[in-house]
Amino acid sequence: MGEDQQLVADLVVERLRAWGVERVFGHSGDGINTVLGAMRRAGGRPAFVQARHEETAALMAVGHAKYTGGVGVVMSTQGPGAVHLVNGLYDAKLDGVPLVAVVGQQERTVLGSAYQQDIDLQTLFGDATRYVQTVTAPEQAQMVLDRAFRTALASRAPCAVVLPHDVQRLPLPEGLPQEHGVIVSSPQWRRPRVRPHDDDLRAAAEVLNAGRKVALLVGQGARHAGAQVQAAAERLGAGITTSLLGKPWVDEHSPVAAGVMGHLGTSASAFVLENCDTLLIVGSNDPWTEYYPPPGQARTVQIDVDTRNLGNRYPVDVGLPGDAAETLDALLPLLDERADDGWRTQVVEAVERWRDLAAERAALPARPLNPELVVRELSPRLPADAQVGVDVGSITYWYARHLLLPPGVQAHLSSTLASMGSALPYGLAAKLAAPDRPVVALAGDGAMQMNGLAELITVAARWSDWADPRFVVCVLHNRDLAEVTWEQREMEGDPRFDDSQRLPEFPYARYAELLGLHGIRVDDPADVGAAWDAALKADRPALLEAVVDAEVPLLPPFPAGRQKLDTMRQGLAQDGPEGERALQFLEEQARQEGGSG
Repeated sequence: MGEDQQLVADLVVERLRAWGVERVFGHSGDGINTVLGAMRRAGGRPAFVQARHEETAALMAVGHAKYTGGVGVVMSTQGPGAVHLVNGLYDAKLDGVPLVAVVGQQERTVLGSAYQQDIDLQTLFGDATRYVQTVTAPEQAQMVLDRAFRTALASRAPCAVVLPHDVQRLPLPEGLPQEHGVIVSSPQWRRPRVRPHDDDLRAAAEVLNAGRKVALLVGQGARHAGAQVQAAAERLGAGITTSLLGKPWVDEHSPVAAGVMGHLGTSASAFVLENCDTLLIVGSNDPWTEYYPPPGQARTVQIDVDTRNLGNRYPVDVGLPGDAAETLDALLPLLDERADDGWRTQVVEAVERWRDLAAERAALPARPLNPELVVRELSPRLPADAQVGVDVGSITYWYARHLLLPPGVQAHLSSTLASMGSALPYGLAAKLAAPDRPVVALAGDGAMQMNGLAELITVAARWSDWADPRFVVCVLHNRDLAEVTWEQREMEGDPRFDDSQRLPEFPYARYAELLGLHGIRVDDPADVGAAWDAALKADRPALLEAVVDAEVPLLPPFPAGRQKLDTMRQGLAQDGPEGERALQFLEEQARQEGGSG
């Protein structure tokens, strides 16, 4: 084809631009070559971001959607490339973010013949996406792309467009005809205004005004409602708890901010949810149902823009379908101002107790470093304009409990899918979207060995183009898949299974230096603060390798944590000298919680 011949592949690139896509994450392959050629001809609009693996490319697209609020776009070839995408698609599905995957496919004439890399992509993507369609004719391409973007935005879900290689090469008709069997669409979508009926708002206000011990559970649906959440808490004298996804959207410095709820949450959140008589759930679908108030204890109002979530996790008295900010704006005038009748004071005291307890835990001596100390030392140093990527594993506990986010600082992780290896891809997406803002990525050594080491190559290849070169990767190096080790002890009463849990030794800081980055290795508690300072002041991306103790327990907050002690003791009793040391940690933490019995 000549350079001036417009192909279906050119339409794909034009439509991406029309939908405002600035960058596409992906990896090349023969099944998508014609689209890549069209991107080259388009002069880098949108830009193509080459990841080291299609899975991390998909996670970058998820991260882009989370940090920017827009649609993440990922591109791959057929066969193994498409298979690699699935983890990222499920991450988007379970955390409710919009994503579009553009995926190549073998020629139409060989589909179903067991041809090389011939996989039924409609079936492969069927459960992971809200919409998946294979383009079979030039006249169909525009409509399928537009529908994928509209569906992703409207349903906050991943969608997939499958492009057979021969279809990509077909010439475009000069204009779509107005005739039967041809649909002409446009790249248009606007966010609707979603607000509950007035009668439902009044019913919700009656429930909330009647409560004496009100708690808020705030999720990612409160992204644009931070001020309204704070105003509702003040008017109701309420304590504020959050899901992991809701953590960035509340003022964590508020005296009634009790922190993250659930298994990896705080004892203050456990106190608030255990003792409240009224619950207001704002944009949360958190699955840790055993940490909600016992059913029947708390009358409940839930706000969610997705009506499928109303009453999905907990029995509700009034479900309010609506945008969180819009709904709270309408609800606030109906809420009674109340003087502190003791509940708010109890919440403030519980928050203060938790903060003291968190400081005590972080100060416990370990061999060589306490991981809680490492994350805690970041809090006072985290730049006010930073963005944070968090991985899955023990690092998630320490992030949830110890990192206080300044207002406006976003932090994201693979929450509902809980897929290891999200910190580096998420952090890269954040940095590419805002290259003038510093990024901190928090990961364990298991996640780094899974995919983080590979994506450090991407950091090394791109950082010289960033207006602000600060990109700090903190690796908790303990040579253990610590979260699973502690889950084995907590859930099964089993000791560590070394063949499964132990990780190979690896020189993370030296590897970073090999890539031309700044490497820092710290193994002395007295040096942790200075190590963070050096990493955040470096003139290039830095990797902070913190050598931490794998025997620091992942103890759930009490009272639930008290019920886990005997099982954990059983596992530790079979774990040799390391188990004895971990048991000492466990007993001390239980004593600090006030419930060692």
